Amino acid sequence: MNAGRLPNLKLLTIFTTVVRCQGYSRAQQALNMTTPAISGYMSELEHQLGFILCQRGRSGFALTPKGEQFLHYCHQLLATLTDFASQVDGLKAEQGGVFSVGVVDSTTTDRELALAGIISQFSERFPAIYLNLTVSSPNELQQQVLDNRLDLAMGHFPVNVSNLLSLPLHDEQHWLYCSNRHPLYAVSDEKIEDLADCGFVTRSYWNAAELSRRGFKASAASVESMEAQLILILSGRYIGYLPEHYARCWVEQGQLRTLLPQQFSYRAPFSLIFRRGRSRETLIRAFRDQVKLRAGPKE
Repeated sequence: MNAGRLPNLKLLTIFTTVVRCQGYSRAQQALNMTTPAISGYMSELEHQLGFILCQRGRSGFALTPKGEQFLHYCHQLLATLTDFASQVDGLKAEQGGVFSVGVVDSTTTDRELALAGIISQFSERFPAIYLNLTVSSPNELQQQVLDNRLDLAMGHFPVNVSNLLSLPLHDEQHWLYCSNRHPLYAVSDEKIEDLADCGFVTRSYWNAAELSRRGFKASAASVESMEAQLILILSGRYIGYLPEHYARCWVEQGQLRTLLPQQFSYRAPFSLIFRRGRSRETLIRAFRDQVKLRAGPKE
């Protein structure tokens, strides 16, 4: 078989995915294809090669001896192509370009994330790169990464989304707060009987189940950002959750206090997300390595 008659990369990727998933039906989600479509592509690949790659039937999925050998060759080729793509990305990074990063709001005071230090090291390594930093809600950040409008994003993402890979980081501590203008500010925790009648501020991206997990059945206001939540809490008309690091300044000034910390608190797992299939890109890998070094989980 000459080079002009080699199977295209799509067929090779389908084949290796089917093997990894151990069957056509199990590979449907990974490939986003129906079983008949996968079967058609596999038949096309076998026709081009001139030999059978796998046996499928009641006994299950199994590679033929030639299929095993061909799989080995595929892995070698795909690894070489990945290295090639990475090297090309490196050349592009040296020339410049735009790298877009997203993050949830109010992380400036988060010492665990240390985003300013991460960006400093990244920009020093890639001085020709134009960095675009976006602050948005978790749902919007996920969608922008899926759409390739963002190269990666960091934050707490309550809902897992297919085609997004994540790197676990740290847990962000949240407490329930009221301000010194609120009637409960001067009431000790032991004397607080019920918070149901207090105006609770929810997040626009929380559903009913999430609201219930935070200890409330209803809300009196909704926000998309921590800053908006802080403003409503400081008004004295509402109570709500805030990250400990973000609220610390106002607590020290006597403008905020926690409410029933033994009962109302949660930890929000932070992670870095990027689109499946882009993990080997030079800039994404470099930024991810900086995040792992500075904000990754401690051993």
